[in-house]
Amino acid sequence: METLGILFMVVVAPILITFHYITKWKQSKTLTSEDEKILTELWDSAERIEGRIRNIERILDAESPDWKAK
Repeated sequence: METLGILFMVVVAPILITFHYITKWKQSKTLTSEDEKILTELWDSAERIEGRIRNIERILDAESPDWKAK
């Protein structure tokens, strides 16, 4: 009976613990739907900001062509 307990603790328990944490690790690598929603919102915001910056640069180029050199 002691042999089975020792065998379990030395062989089976470490394997079970390892597989448990591998499963947890794989689950944490995937994006949740909330993560995807946040990334989509960030992407949309970045595109809007990029468009605004292009407009500002276009306006500055028209009004002060040497503004980039300053």
